[in-house]
Amino acid sequence: MKELIQTIVKPLVDFPEDIKVDAIEDETRITYHLSVNKADMGKVIGKQGRVAKAIRTVVYAAGSSQHKKLFLEIGE
Repeated sequence: MKELIQTIVKPLVDFPEDIKVDAIEDETRITYHLSVNKADMGKVIGKQGRVAKAIRTVVYAAGSSQHKKLFLEIGE
């Protein structure tokens, strides 16, 4: 899943080397923390959060086969 998130985000940003995805797994959920360069935050979030929502939709759909709830948090 980390590779999927990186593949989606890499073409959107100016500093692809600063992309970092961490996963925290509990017994009922998996939380992915996406970190990008501060200058790229607007590109990843998009107008009114549309890009972030689209990224989350793809990640949630890809992870639907897992029996845990997925969350994607975006930060610096």
